[in-house]
Amino acid sequence: MKLEALTVNNQDTKSVIIDKIRELINYKNLEPGDKLPSERMLSDKFDVSRSVVREAIQKLEFYGILKSIPQSGTFVANIGVVAMNGMIDDILSLEEPDFKSLVETRILFELKTVRLAALRRSEEDLKNIKHALDAYKEKALSGEDAVQEDLLFHLAIAKASKNSTMNTFMLTITPEIIMNFEKYHVCDKRLSVLGINEHTEIYEAIKKQDPILAKQKMKDHFSVLYQYCYSK
Repeated sequence: MKLEALTVNNQDTKSVIIDKIRELINYKNLEPGDKLPSERMLSDKFDVSRSVVREAIQKLEFYGILKSIPQSGTFVANIGVVAMNGMIDDILSLEEPDFKSLVETRILFELKTVRLAALRRSEEDLKNIKHALDAYKEKALSGEDAVQEDLLFHLAIAKASKNSTMNTFMLTITPEIIMNFEKYHVCDKRLSVLGINEHTEIYEAIKKQDPILAKQKMKDHFSVLYQYCYSK
């Protein structure tokens, strides 16, 4: 079952590793709750980097097929073999989302998360959001690229929503968005300074625990992204 060194791109490699993990589960007759070999062992077995193995495991974990427990390892989730194989077939057939789809999905999710954050935020959450806001403001006023600080601000809001699924989803799509913002020229750097006031208004609405106002301010903040997603 040794996998020869791969020369295809990372996405294709990850799909191959997902299929090989599926084969391993079937070959070893692993049942729900059984432990998978370590990342290092899988990396050696498949002759790929540990980072590729980790990405494959994370994707299977995202879809509920595997479950990683800190300090314990990765385990097969409580799914029957037939269902698991069908789900992996579906995962492997999925197309990678295009950037517009990621941005559109982000908008839809964040209108929900900001509302929940306004209702559920703690004082500690508020401090974290303010810290991210200050970091964004500092970068924007200095004329530096503030894309990462912008997304960290939004991630702090997602965390304050107290919805672990939404928070995990935001963490999943954020790296792809960061890598592609400049590639697709979505936001002019000059808009970063204008974003300071928009971020501040979102923060103040969350601070006041006003979910309706928070959602509206977030919608206003996304006006440029709306144009990007829905323009012909």
